[in-house]
Amino acid sequence: MLLQVHPTNPNPRNIKTIVECLKDGGIIIYPTDTIYGLGCDIFQIKAIEKIARIKNIDYHKTQLSFICYDLSDLSKYTKSISTPLYRILKNYLPGPFTFILPASKEVPRLLQSKKSTIGLRVPANNISRTILKELGHPILSASMPGEMIEEYTDPELMYENFKNLVDIVVDGGIGGMIPSTIIDCTKDEYEVIRQGVGEWLE
Repeated sequence: MLLQVHPTNPNPRNIKTIVECLKDGGIIIYPTDTIYGLGCDIFQIKAIEKIARIKNIDYHKTQLSFICYDLSDLSKYTKSISTPLYRILKNYLPGPFTFILPASKEVPRLLQSKKSTIGLRVPANNISRTILKELGHPILSASMPGEMIEEYTDPELMYENFKNLVDIVVDGGIGGMIPSTIIDCTKDEYEVIRQGVGEWLE
């Protein structure tokens, strides 16, 4: 299903359809403040396994990440955040950043890396945050498979390419081509793992 959602005033009925799909173990392609992503409910194990198959990755060996509604939501899924780190997160989120942090017990084991870390985002995108608010917990944030970046900006093209693999393509308009900036906060000195849209000034 290709489902149009207004970027500033998301239609409640369409948001409800997306949320119900996620709760039923469905997979969506959805807009963020950077590129479109593959997503599912983080508590739907079979959906996570299906995304891993679509991307041809071993989720036991790959650092997976998910998006949260806000900072208080994010703080549930990581071990205690120091005051200086909280200030940094507050400064950069919502925004085009993924922070690698120590995973708390709330994170499904399937999503934790071998180092018990998790990538967490709070995107500055009204559609994804409305979905998160209605769902009540995070959704997986995975990049689209392969290298066809130009095609991954157009929801109609993504629908044509992935309609047999995903349940809903959320059409929130043309997406970006550059992913989020990834910051590893598990080390004494925070490290930029991937330079993306977000400019890291720390």
